[in-house]
Amino acid sequence: MKIHIGSDHAGLEFKAKIIEHLKKSGHTVTDHGPHTFDAQDDYPTFCIPTAIATAKDLASFGIVLGGSGNGEQIAANKVKGVRAALVWSIETAKLAREHNNANVISLGGRLHDEAFCLQLVDTFLATPFTNDERHVRRINQIANYEDTGSI
Repeated sequence: MKIHIGSDHAGLEFKAKIIEHLKKSGHTVTDHGPHTFDAQDDYPTFCIPTAIATAKDLASFGIVLGGSGNGEQIAANKVKGVRAALVWSIETAKLAREHNNANVISLGGRLHDEAFCLQLVDTFLATPFTNDERHVRRINQIANYEDTGSI
């Protein structure tokens, strides 16, 4: 599986551990940065390119990390074709894939320990989309939305 990953300074340490874990599991990983710690890093600088690369490669997934994962998810979701989900439990990681066909996971590096973050990533990547008609309908409504003031 091809994985794109990006973070800000707060997610940098976990990003390295996730990359190592993914590579040991046989995945191909593209690191969109940062590569060194700088407390002035802005998450959109790294999370948006991660999302763009994920959207361009429909067979890939993305991972964005920060302190809470909130801003990173918001930045990733600005990219057309991305469905980024902020996950904080095994259940939210599963539902993001099963119901929302999320292609990007957003994690808060300051909120979870390393082992749990790796569990969230593994659960997300291993869970298939249900392809249920009602979920497909909802995903299409989101994908087809244009800012006209209504849906």
